[in-house]
Amino acid sequence: MAQDLTRLSIIEAAGLVKQRKLSPVELVRAHLDRIERLNPKLNAFITVMGDSALREARKAEREVQQGKYRGPLHGIPVSLKDLYWTKGVRTTAGSKIMADFVPTEDCTVVSRFKKAGAVIVGKNHLHEFAIGGTGINPHYPTARNPWDLERITGGSSSGSGAAIASGMTLASMGSDTGGSIRIPAALCGVVGLKATYGRVSKYGVVTLSWSLDHAGPLTRTVADTAAVLRAIAGYDPKDPSTARVRVPDYLAALRGDLRGLRVGLPRDHFFNDVDPEVSQAVHRAVAVLGELGCSVQEVSLPSFRFSAATGTSIAMAEAIAFHEPWLRDRPQDYGADVRDRLEAAMVLTATQYVKAQQLRRVMQREMQAALAQVDVIVSPTCPGTAPLIKKPMVKIGDREQSAASVIGVLTRPCDYTGTPAVSVPCGFDSRGLPIGLQIMGRAWDEATVLKAAHAYEQATEWHQRWPSEPA
Repeated sequence: MAQDLTRLSIIEAAGLVKQRKLSPVELVRAHLDRIERLNPKLNAFITVMGDSALREARKAEREVQQGKYRGPLHGIPVSLKDLYWTKGVRTTAGSKIMADFVPTEDCTVVSRFKKAGAVIVGKNHLHEFAIGGTGINPHYPTARNPWDLERITGGSSSGSGAAIASGMTLASMGSDTGGSIRIPAALCGVVGLKATYGRVSKYGVVTLSWSLDHAGPLTRTVADTAAVLRAIAGYDPKDPSTARVRVPDYLAALRGDLRGLRVGLPRDHFFNDVDPEVSQAVHRAVAVLGELGCSVQEVSLPSFRFSAATGTSIAMAEAIAFHEPWLRDRPQDYGADVRDRLEAAMVLTATQYVKAQQLRRVMQREMQAALAQVDVIVSPTCPGTAPLIKKPMVKIGDREQSAASVIGVLTRPCDYTGTPAVSVPCGFDSRGLPIGLQIMGRAWDEATVLKAAHAYEQATEWHQRWPSEPA
């Protein structure tokens, strides 16, 4: 086949596989070859599962030839943030502490991928234990942004962003506690979805914060995200946080236009401290949505300005409950930034935790009230574009702020409300770095969020751009 197979979307590749015009073996081998060539430069993978991937690809090829086609993920190469348990394959959580942990079973997401016929090609880099938004990791070579190798990919699903943006895999599973799917999606120019809390099972995904963690995909296109979500979503008796809520056909939901869709533009928080180039790109995206038939109105979310303090109290209090034994017995095995955050969490009080949960409830009510007036709310995904690895600072106009403190300020609120949010590319800054548009919606209504994102994506050309291959 003359075309570059690593430039296909899932939907394009699935059509060719279904028609028996493309072998899953050929498709998977093309991506493994690309991983072999690019990963030494991008550090997107901690573990590559080449042999097992080719075995599964051959199995998929036989099944398709026998008329046993399973659906749009059959024979499709996918990867996993290295928090997801994989039976017989190490799951490091990007840490020294879990460097040799080999699960005896697959997590639920992996089981559902396998049921759908997907082929797992490897485990992606991440910020240690997912505790951080930069992706800078002292234990494994830091993942590099395909648009500029001197810049971060964002975290904590750092390798997932790099792998998708560079064409090393067609989908990657990330996790999102304060924006860790959407941040790398925005900084790497791809699509990243955090579904409603309880939509996707977290069973067998290494915990950061049990009440804030979300599992979700990064892909090249919104349609690809819809296909992945359909395969992995749904109630799981192994995960008590999942809900018995019907899983719609997300691909079918993308059809139709946006006429009559009500778009909310928040007055508070989301545009207060944003780089002008990012703000301009997002407002241009809102204008495109207007041209597509959407009405636009302001909405108010005043308590969201407290989201950083809320998240620290909840996420880190829950994180220390998981890490306390290791922090007591093996503190030297943590990276300095993660150890400092965990040690600071040791002094959080029950009063702080309860008050943060109370404020979280206020934020949930405000989001519900806003989404009673509109169908989706839009904002920038991140306040700036990808900072340098050697100097991880986000530039906001003439000022620079620590990326660790501000990179997730616009993504955190939807983790606290539990409502779905997607990041989709909406432009590039003057340095050629991607900018993300965040689209937020009602609980359990990922379909509308994805439909709006898909319509915007198809009306623009940002998703068609690829970074130059690193020399």
